[in-house]
Amino acid sequence: MKRIGVLTGGGDAAGMNPALRAVVRTAYQHKVEVIGIQKGWRGLAEDTHELLTPSSVSGIMARGGTILRTFRYPEFATPEGTAPVARTLKKLKLDGMVVIGGDGSFRGAQKLEKEFKLPVIGIPATIDNDIPGTDISIGFDTALNIAIDAVDKVRDTATSHGRIFVIEVMGRNYGLLAAQVAIATGAEEVLLPEVPFNLDNLAHRITQGYDRGKQHAIIIVAEGAAKASYVTFEIKERLQRGVRMVVLGHIQRGGSPSGYDRILASRLGHHCTELLLQGKHDVMVGLVANKIKTSSLEKNTRISAKAVLRDARLMEALV
Repeated sequence: MKRIGVLTGGGDAAGMNPALRAVVRTAYQHKVEVIGIQKGWRGLAEDTHELLTPSSVSGIMARGGTILRTFRYPEFATPEGTAPVARTLKKLKLDGMVVIGGDGSFRGAQKLEKEFKLPVIGIPATIDNDIPGTDISIGFDTALNIAIDAVDKVRDTATSHGRIFVIEVMGRNYGLLAAQVAIATGAEEVLLPEVPFNLDNLAHRITQGYDRGKQHAIIIVAEGAAKASYVTFEIKERLQRGVRMVVLGHIQRGGSPSGYDRILASRLGHHCTELLLQGKHDVMVGLVANKIKTSSLEKNTRISAKAVLRDARLMEALV
């Protein structure tokens, strides 16, 4: 291979930049040119790109987000949206592509493989950690620690005022981020998409907590389980106590990546580039039992709920 492309797609995740840096520097050692596609899949349609060199990615390890930026491009699913991508790929004459992103980006990567016969390797990067084939995706650890810090701060206010706080965290339809935030912060309750819940029972348990002398209650809500506004209203109606709502939202995506995410991203970025240059493609690289493994991009995209259920049981044991 003489020239490869790299893009960051979907939602941004802290650690994308370290992964990008590893791809560029590994390719450079093999005298392979790297073209960075700006604005993700939309940039591929708009022919927006730049030549990346080791100096281009110098000093980006600590930067959150992605220097290549990332834009949604649902038109790629249509013939009209695919045509400009085809023109760009023909112009760039790429020998391969590295796609850094989540499940939506990997669906785009599969399309490059099938329709354009372009060798592609994926690197999982999403704070939701909902990609099969890896125990953890780039960005999850940073998002987890940001949410933990926020909940710890909210707890100070909750204790001072004797209030109940409902805190919504991201994760789409996968509750692992919420479950681990709840465990790490000692929250009283957690609502997850994978576990049925009853607000009457939840309200009763909170009342019992206050009867035992608790001075506050923290309820972590995964965005895929319920809206924080709904839970706040329902708990306030049942308990007639002060209940406040906090939606952490996109604050969980930003910020400097954690040390763990920087190292994970560097390992995956380096390994995937080596594999691509060796002729391996149509796979993603992931971390399984602390070893880098590959799995097909065409795998079943329905991730197991076992990890979430394990942490839910742990929550129940520690409350």
